[in-house]
Amino acid sequence: MRDPQALLTSLRTLLGERHVVTQATDLDPLTRDWRGRYQGTALCAVYPSDTGQVAATVLLVREHGGKIVPQGGNTGMCGGATPFSDETVVLRLDRLNRVRQVSALDNTMTVEAGCILADLQARAQEVGRLFPLSLGAEGSCQIGGNIATNAGGTAVLRYGPMRDMVLGLEVVLPDGSVMNDLKRLRKDNSGYAVRHLFIGAEGTLGIVTAAVLKLFPQPQTSATAMAGAGHLDQALELLASVRSHFGDRVGAYEVMSHSQMQLVLDHIPGCTLPFAEPHPWYVLIEAEDSFATMDLAAILEDCLADALERGLVADAVIPRSGAQREALWRLRHSVSEANKTAGISVSYDTVVPLDRLGDFAAETERGVRAAFPQARLLFVGHVGDGNLHAVIHFDHDAFPSRADFEATAGRINGIVDSATLACDGSISAEHGIGFSNRKRLAHSIDPARYRLMTQIKALLDPDHMMNPGKVLVLEEPQ
Repeated sequence: MRDPQALLTSLRTLLGERHVVTQATDLDPLTRDWRGRYQGTALCAVYPSDTGQVAATVLLVREHGGKIVPQGGNTGMCGGATPFSDETVVLRLDRLNRVRQVSALDNTMTVEAGCILADLQARAQEVGRLFPLSLGAEGSCQIGGNIATNAGGTAVLRYGPMRDMVLGLEVVLPDGSVMNDLKRLRKDNSGYAVRHLFIGAEGTLGIVTAAVLKLFPQPQTSATAMAGAGHLDQALELLASVRSHFGDRVGAYEVMSHSQMQLVLDHIPGCTLPFAEPHPWYVLIEAEDSFATMDLAAILEDCLADALERGLVADAVIPRSGAQREALWRLRHSVSEANKTAGISVSYDTVVPLDRLGDFAAETERGVRAAFPQARLLFVGHVGDGNLHAVIHFDHDAFPSRADFEATAGRINGIVDSATLACDGSISAEHGIGFSNRKRLAHSIDPARYRLMTQIKALLDPDHMMNPGKVLVLEEPQ
């Protein structure tokens, strides 16, 4: 960067003094990732108010030879929004928080990137519609970040990931121009679907500033249950039975190992096990329908009665009130917070074909137990779509230094990635690549596909200005 002070002066003139943050105490939470694994550094953080200011900011940073890290709620799991250079401007989207349009007729909502996910869920509900993306950080994560990481969450089984919920995008490109593709169309065959380049790109190709999102009919009836199983294979067999009973009405199918459940019970106040006795695995099932006349609870009771008779589950509970349902979901949504509170972990976002899921879990457990007998091995995930998170958890004081932790993480990467690729899986289902997984990505996907990714990056961002050091192994943060 040629003159950092000149850039700061220009940014203050553009955005106003109070929207350019340089104090270390204010920058600290923005230069540290949510899990506390990375502590970075930045020249400043800026808070533009609209797309025009975002584009002007990009141009200023470009003219001064700086770098930009777009940042939403900073709730990511892979260091994808962490700046690592004193030449970096953290570009926060908080002030781009307007809902531009809602249409119950064509089931769309046009929103700006800084909108909080939970607020969008509530706005959709106001017009009798559903925005189905749901995840543990929904009270603080921003929709721009959800799009940039192609977030998944607990409803992928029925509605798909973020990519399937986006009809159009507005994106500020690295040259400061704005791509306006905010059409509310279900069918549009006019050339390449360019918007898909930016969904899951983690801000390395441009900055998403607005999006057209799909809405869905609000469920009029639902049924929820939690069951205890002895083995993961039984949970998968139960999944097949649940699908036979409900078809595409299955909204969520989550699993947790008892080791993971115990960490939640130990560290999240108010959480209680809904069974008299613990079980090796827990399955959280939810079905929903837009027809109020469907008796989903009766269907679920029949399904679980059959599973009990066949020995697929040892016990099951069906909540009889909204509060009881929320208590079950709180166990699932509290996983990340419990793991962070209890210690330090190396977590994985593996997805494999369903018929290989048992093999993946068994091979991962075998390798981790042999190499790190002191570690807690936790499993949790959205098993209905093949996404099982393996979490290798250690006490806070397990590592004398950061280097010791990183060395251990590298060894565990080898174990888990080997099991993943042997099962024809992917190292990232929903968390993204960010900084943590970029080297793993380079060694785990088809070389021709990786080459195309580097060529796209070179075409759109030849100066590596946008979120440098993330996703691809092209340059090291300075």
